[in-house]
Amino acid sequence: MKTLTPDGLVDLTEEEIAQMEAEKKAWAEGANDRIAATHRENRNDLLAASDWTQANDSPLTAEKKVEWASYRTALRDLPTSEGWPSVTFPTEPS
Repeated sequence: MKTLTPDGLVDLTEEEIAQMEAEKKAWAEGANDRIAATHRENRNDLLAASDWTQANDSPLTAEKKVEWASYRTALRDLPTSEGWPSVTFPTEPS
């Protein structure tokens, strides 16, 4: 097998080919972990941005607080959802 380097094409040894294949496989197998980490970070940001909705002095009505509380619960439950990390985030209340 040949590969392109800055110096041109070079022949790879069987060991180098095996190493490349192992690295490709490890990268592909880690895809869900990378997606999950990104989703957790986004979820945490959304939770932090909506903390104010649950404060005692929030200007929201009791009904709206319940909507926001349900939204926040759905966010917290995402990692335990079936299909995680391929999930749809809940819609923020208006």
